[in-house]
Amino acid sequence: MESKKVLVLGTGKSGISAAKQIISLGGSVILYDSNEKLDPLKILKNFGRKRDKVSIVLGELQPATLVGVDLAVISPGIALDKPFVQLIDAAKIPIWGEIELAYQSSKGKLCAVTGTNGKTTTVSLIGEILKAEFDDVHVCGNIGNPFTAEALETRDDSVTVLEVSSFQLETIMDFHPHVSAITNITPDHLDRHKTMKNYIRVKESIALNQTEEDYVVLNYEDPELRKFGKRKTLKPKVVFFSSKQVLKEGFYYKDSKLHYAHDGQDDTLLDVHDLILLGEHNFENVMCAMAVTLNMGVPMDKIISVCKKFKPVEHRIEFVRKRNGVMYYNDSKGTNPDAAIKALLAMPGPVILIGGGFDKNIPFDDWCKLFPGRVKYLVLIGQTRNIIAECAKKYGFTNVMFAEDMDEAVKDCAAYADAGDYVLLSPACASWGMFKNYEERGRIFKDCVKAL
Repeated sequence: MESKKVLVLGTGKSGISAAKQIISLGGSVILYDSNEKLDPLKILKNFGRKRDKVSIVLGELQPATLVGVDLAVISPGIALDKPFVQLIDAAKIPIWGEIELAYQSSKGKLCAVTGTNGKTTTVSLIGEILKAEFDDVHVCGNIGNPFTAEALETRDDSVTVLEVSSFQLETIMDFHPHVSAITNITPDHLDRHKTMKNYIRVKESIALNQTEEDYVVLNYEDPELRKFGKRKTLKPKVVFFSSKQVLKEGFYYKDSKLHYAHDGQDDTLLDVHDLILLGEHNFENVMCAMAVTLNMGVPMDKIISVCKKFKPVEHRIEFVRKRNGVMYYNDSKGTNPDAAIKALLAMPGPVILIGGGFDKNIPFDDWCKLFPGRVKYLVLIGQTRNIIAECAKKYGFTNVMFAEDMDEAVKDCAAYADAGDYVLLSPACASWGMFKNYEERGRIFKDCVKAL
C-alpha cells in the first residue's frame, strides 16, 4: 500500500477505519461520499495530524478524480450498481471491500462466520471460547468493530474471528479463512441482491478461496447448505451441525443434549438446560461455535465450559425486566421474518408482539401464520405496518394495533398484558426510517420499558 493513491468510498465507520489503515501502510487517501451536505472539516478531524494524507470529495464523482488512483475500497453499505461505482469499474480501477483490505495486512489465524441469522451470537460466543485458549484474540467485522480497525494490531500468534455480511462478501478477492461457517440462508436483503439465487451465491463465497487444509461449518437443516456441503467442487472439509437429525459425523441436538459424532464414536457434550441461551436456534448457534473453535484448536472441555457461562448478546432475545408478572424481551436484531420466527418460538407463554419497520421486500407469511394461538396482540410501527396487518388478517389474526412511536407501542403492550405474558420487540424488519440502526431501536425499547 506504500505510496499508493486509494479512493475510499463512504465516510462512515468502515470507510474512516479503512482510510486510517491505508495511511498507516504509507498510502494516501481520497475519501469520497455522494452526500454533498457533509462537513469536510468534521470528517478530517478523524485523522488528527495525518489529515494531510487525506483529501475529501463530496457529491457527484467526476472522472478527473480517478486520475492516478491505484485502488478503490468500498464500504459494505454501498451497492455495487451505484453509478459512481460503475464509473470506477469502467476506469479499470480494482475495487476491494473493506474486509479484503484488512485481510491483505492481517496476520495469524482467521475464522469467519456469515449467514442470515445467528451471526452475532455465534461470533460473540466463538470470541469468548477463543479467549479461553489464546492470548491475542480479535473479534470484529460486521459485529461492530471493523476488521480494518484491528488488522494492523494482529500478530503471527493472533486469532481473529469475523462476522461477515453478504454486502462484504460481494467484494472479496483473496480473503481466505482457515475455518468458515454459514449459520443459515433465508430471504433477506433482496432489495440489494435482487434474487435468492444471487444472495445464496454471495453467502457461499465465504468458502471460495479455502483449500483442502481448511474447514467449512454448515447447518444441515438448511436445504441450500446441505446441498452446498455435498458439492464435489467444494475444497474445505465440511462439518455439519443439526438441530433435528442424528448425524453420523458432526454436531447434533437430541433429547435436550448436544452431541458430537466423530471417528465412529458419539460424545454427549452438554445438556441444553445448562445453557443460559434460550431456544433451538441458539442451540444451533452453540453447535456452530463448537465446530468452529474445535477446528481452530480449542480443547472441547474449554469449549463446553465457556458455552455454559455465555449470556445472550444485546438486542437478541435479551431479557429487559419483569413488571407486574409480565416479562419484557428485546429482539431488535430480529430484522427479518426468519429471525422474528425464532424469537417468537423461543417465548414460553402468550406474546404481545411489537413488529414493523423498513420494507426490504420480503414476504411475512411464514411469520404471520404463527400468530394465532401464540400472539395475543400485535402492535405495529413503521413503514410496513399496513403490509403486516393485511398479512396477519390473511391467516385469521386481527388483534392488531398501530402505534406512532416506540413509547406508544410499549405503553399499549403494558396496558394489554396480563401476568404470565411476554412482551416481545421482534420487528421482522430493518430499523431505517424511524431509527439509525437496530441498536438504537433496541435501546429506545429498553428505555421505554424501564420507564413504565
